Amino acid sequence: MKKSGIDESSKRELKNQRQFSIRLNVFFFATFMVFTVLIVRLAILQFVEGPTLREKEASISTKSTPIPPIRGNILDASGKARLAYSTSSQSLYFTMTKNYALPQNKAELYDIVGKLKNVFNKYGDPNEKMTADEIIKAMDIESKVQFGYTPRRIKKNLTNAEIAHFLEHKDQFKGIEVVEESVRHYDPDQVATQTVGYLRQFSGVSTTMDHYINKSRVTEAGEKYLSTEYVGVDGIEYAYQDDLRGKNGLKTTPVNALNRPIGRSELTAPKKGNNVWLTIDKNIQMATQKAITDQLSYLHSYRSGSAYAPNAQTGYAVAMDVQTGGVIAMASMPDYDTNVWETMTSDKYKEIQDRIANGTIKEVYRQGHASSMVLMGSVIKPLTVLIGLNEGVITPYTHYQDIGYAEFGKEGHETKIRNSGSHAYGNLTPAEAIHHSSNTFMIDEVGLPLYRKYGADSVNVWDKYMKEFGLGVSTKSGLPGESAGSGEYLDTKAAGSTQAAMAFASFGQQGKYSTLQLAQYVTTLANKGKRLKPQLVSKITDSEGNVVKQFKPQVVNTINFPEQYWDTVIGGMRTDVPAFKDFPYPIARKTGTSEQSIYGHTVDNGVFIAFAPRDNPKLAVAVVIPEGGFGAQSAAPVARKIFDAYDQEFGLDGVPKKQADSSANAEGTDSTSTNQ
Repeated sequence: MKKSGIDESSKRELKNQRQFSIRLNVFFFATFMVFTVLIVRLAILQFVEGPTLREKEASISTKSTPIPPIRGNILDASGKARLAYSTSSQSLYFTMTKNYALPQNKAELYDIVGKLKNVFNKYGDPNEKMTADEIIKAMDIESKVQFGYTPRRIKKNLTNAEIAHFLEHKDQFKGIEVVEESVRHYDPDQVATQTVGYLRQFSGVSTTMDHYINKSRVTEAGEKYLSTEYVGVDGIEYAYQDDLRGKNGLKTTPVNALNRPIGRSELTAPKKGNNVWLTIDKNIQMATQKAITDQLSYLHSYRSGSAYAPNAQTGYAVAMDVQTGGVIAMASMPDYDTNVWETMTSDKYKEIQDRIANGTIKEVYRQGHASSMVLMGSVIKPLTVLIGLNEGVITPYTHYQDIGYAEFGKEGHETKIRNSGSHAYGNLTPAEAIHHSSNTFMIDEVGLPLYRKYGADSVNVWDKYMKEFGLGVSTKSGLPGESAGSGEYLDTKAAGSTQAAMAFASFGQQGKYSTLQLAQYVTTLANKGKRLKPQLVSKITDSEGNVVKQFKPQVVNTINFPEQYWDTVIGGMRTDVPAFKDFPYPIARKTGTSEQSIYGHTVDNGVFIAFAPRDNPKLAVAVVIPEGGFGAQSAAPVARKIFDAYDQEFGLDGVPKKQADSSANAEGTDSTSTNQ
């Protein structure tokens, strides 16, 4: 019985082991089969379905390429003259559908290049042919300049024949398309060229100009700048870049993982830039430019008398509306044709490099000659008298005996300053001192008394007054690169002493300022203390003519002096000037001649300021002729022609003379017809 129990137990144990073995084998078999299926599936995904799935995954990616807009126009005050404008141009762009830098694709690349070269030679402008190397460089096949999906501009200004051929044979030119762009043009009459400014390619300024350094960081396609688009780098073109540029269009393209286009692109049209309306009137501007050019020619040829100034090479003038601050004319001569930037070369740049900068707002140098910013000379004297009156060192009724010279300095080492021509004017009031342009009055009655009153701080007191009238600070015009000028009186060590600095400053030999600053200064005199911002833009409109922004007169600061002080000074601005001998309006004017040492020799610079009419001022003018000699003979004749041009266009009395002349001619014609 016991043996039988053992056998039963052994059988059960053997049976359990057998079942466990079977289950274990089944488990391993099932595991093997599962892994086999997974490996096979992974292999299918990897080698069979992988490329298709990757293509599907990449197909949902899109890339947006910005399309630069058509730039807005820059118009003169009337809106009739387009000083800068854009025209439509058709350009040829190429988009890479594969990597043409790879050896296996070179044959196809050369085939495309050959076809393009043949079309350009056959249908294009004979003067704008392209070589195969130039075409390949423009294609940027190694994506050194552009991303793989970005269209590359191969050629601009396509002819109608080229456009027609590419559109008719589009299937033969894979990746090629004709795109409308804008080309910038400037008035061929060369109207205020330095004020209007010019354009350069974005890629050339994106690392050097702060505004464009910031723009280069923008990645959003709708706001991004293209490296090939042209942007303003000076003048109004730069100051109003964001208004003129407009808004990008977009070309949205589905691309694969390699950034190759795989579907149809969608286009969103760009928004044209706004139009900027200047306060400059073309007719007055052209008259101003001609007046300076003619005067320089006269100074070179008039060999008898003191008007001969063969070294005068440049001239600068600014005319401002006294009531609004609008700049009616701004001329920096000689100028140049801004259209040259479209095809600029190093040789062309050398020809114009000393004409590019706007000498009416900054210091521009010419080798061997005086710069555009000269010492004020006697045009400071109305302000000198105002300072003296306000500081109480003189009154409107002060009498001064002018003996022809003034002395200052330590006893035994005095410096003697004489009037022009050593004239002794005798008994002078402040108004008469301005009229006769007495250096000695300014020194003895204002400069030295201020030094005695304030001591070492007198130059700072003087500087405060200068800046209130816009001398030594920005005019706020908004033009890029504007200079604040220099108050050399602050360098008392260079002057010799504070006393010497004040003496020389009082008659205009210690401050160098721009022509625009002088124009703002004389406008402030005309307005009896209201300093206006020089406005160069009157309004901005969109492409449909709707006003986007209107600019109103802006007062920078106000100088509150008693009315009698202003009347005294304006009453004294009656300098005898031959150019205005027969002028039909009462005019307040002041001539100036500043001495300056240039490359070891002393030169005389002509300066002139004026406003008219005297009692109801409409226009203020400042003219500077470096090395032109006396201001009355060099600068004043230019100012006269500016006033005459304004009178013709607008009328210094509110009645444009050109309309009156036209009416008179019409009446004469009618009368003649009736008599016949």
